[in-house]
Amino acid sequence: MTSSPSTPFITQTAGKGAARAARRRPNDRDEDGPRARKRTYLPLSIVVLISLVPLYYTFLLASSTSSDIAQNPIPSPIPGTHLIENLTRVFGADIDLPRAAWNSLVVSVVTAVAVVFLSVLAGFAFARLQFRGRALLLTFVVATMAVPTQLGVVPLFIVMRELGLTGSLWAVILPGIASAFGVFMMTQYLSAALPYELIEAARIDGASTFRIFRSIVFPAALPAASMLGLFTFIGAWTNYFWPSIVLGSTNPTLPVALQLLQTGFFKDIALIMAGVLVSVVPLLVLFVVVGRQLVAGVMQGAVKG
Repeated sequence: MTSSPSTPFITQTAGKGAARAARRRPNDRDEDGPRARKRTYLPLSIVVLISLVPLYYTFLLASSTSSDIAQNPIPSPIPGTHLIENLTRVFGADIDLPRAAWNSLVVSVVTAVAVVFLSVLAGFAFARLQFRGRALLLTFVVATMAVPTQLGVVPLFIVMRELGLTGSLWAVILPGIASAFGVFMMTQYLSAALPYELIEAARIDGASTFRIFRSIVFPAALPAASMLGLFTFIGAWTNYFWPSIVLGSTNPTLPVALQLLQTGFFKDIALIMAGVLVSVVPLLVLFVVVGRQLVAGVMQGAVKG
């Protein structure tokens, strides 16, 4: 290992300004040392703690009673003893929580799988296939991201009513299976991670377009596709606006069912927060189970790219 030049040598060859800069420059070994790790992990730890505050606040409210919350909206940092009681009340309420959770699971899984498949398919076409109007069509797809979702609610509801899908889970699934953001994301990713030479080599070997997509494109897109699927699943799981319109209280998803816990002018905050806690737990489990694999896949894809 070569040693760095001494300060007098730098002063003689490059001047006093360079010598002062050399003295201020940290040692290369410090970049991976304890100080560097502290500079990295300390801000991350602060961000994580701030992110956990709303979840812990929900837990505190779910373990209290409505009368205690009315007297003191900011509870003690020590959890109460009514969590099991409130959870029992949630599952015993007349909103059919297990069915609502199942509906949310079906909608989220089907939507995530469809968005990933169609986004990778369209991303491959925009990134590596040559056809007339490709740039114009991609511009149109990206431009739709600027249109607020609320503008299409009325015509979309009319279409679903004419198709006889109101009250059905398909009325929630079908409008969400195509994602402009997903198409743009996979187009950008495949443009960088999928070289033309690999596609041309596969064509020379006699591979069809479908074979190229199945054997080359989809494995190359898997890291980004996994992240897209996770984000889509979370978005579908927590979606309230459109399901509340097209499903109502007849066949609700979990967010809609939790809203039904509010009866009349009385809001049982402890009961509602217990329901919110139930809806958040599956997402936390999902992150714990697949989070590390997703990060490893993304890092592996970045190294390969």
